[in-house]
Amino acid sequence: MCAATKLLDELCHLTAQSLTAMDTSEHFQVLKLLGEGSYGKVMLAVHKQRGTPMALKFFPRESTSLLSFLREYHLSLTFCAHPSLTRALGIAYSTPSHYVFAQQAGLFGDLYDVILPEVGVEEDACQRVVSQLCSALSHLHSLGFVHRDLKPENVFLCDSDCRRVKLGDFGMAVGARVPEVWYSSPYCAPESEIARVWVSVETGTDSWALGILTYAMLTGSHPWAETASDCRSYLKYREWSDGGPPPPPPATVVVVGVAPQFARFTAPARRFFRTLLEPRPRLRGRPEDALSYLGGEWVTEEERKRLEEERKRSRGKEGRSPK
Repeated sequence: MCAATKLLDELCHLTAQSLTAMDTSEHFQVLKLLGEGSYGKVMLAVHKQRGTPMALKFFPRESTSLLSFLREYHLSLTFCAHPSLTRALGIAYSTPSHYVFAQQAGLFGDLYDVILPEVGVEEDACQRVVSQLCSALSHLHSLGFVHRDLKPENVFLCDSDCRRVKLGDFGMAVGARVPEVWYSSPYCAPESEIARVWVSVETGTDSWALGILTYAMLTGSHPWAETASDCRSYLKYREWSDGGPPPPPPATVVVVGVAPQFARFTAPARRFFRTLLEPRPRLRGRPEDALSYLGGEWVTEEERKRLEEERKRSRGKEGRSPK
């Protein structure tokens, strides 16, 4: 166990003895729902005394252990001192029905809200987001934690142009061995298919998810439905990927036999994807390795023109008056 995970455990056990009971309405004006999921819900609220907007994350007590609640709270509060990580605000309490903590609010929604289906987001915005996520993940990894749940819904926007984003939701973040259960999702790394065994969680789990997230941002779709043996689009990628490691950065020739879903990208972008989406965990790149591929063009000129036409159509549909 590394120093950070040991400290996290100590903080959880200390706080478990002194968690305050409190009435939300006495201290906060709750404004609206920001999001909800299997964990519970997040509400936008204003602290009545401070006048500060914040997000209150509610965890149902009947389905949440106190220890798991405190782990997420203290990880966010103590170890997320990074500009691209969502940080807790030092307010944690319980109600008769929920455990609650306050965190920085993403006032412009999340990344999922701005990814147009089959279109994605502008390439410049995508590269800005990737740069920040690489830095955020590297910070977590340096402390011994793996996020394990990187997806658009967990990347929160600080402005409407994706110039500043924050990675959040640390409910699955760990720094030790866990019972790994494979689930049907393109964000799930192929090694997780060894379901229901205890495994050491590796940082490559986040690298894989970052590669899938980048593809989703550039295209508005996923490269495959899941990393399963009967998924043809994934098998096509494996055929290409098994051809060897990505060529060195100076190479600019088109890779022969490139997987169809990656033909729309430039050579540097294909190297970026093959670095992060390496099926063999021991050969997979780290998030910081991906930084060397930022700055150049990732989408081919032909694909760029097609996407621009699609964006124009989307904007035209949004501007029409309802019948």
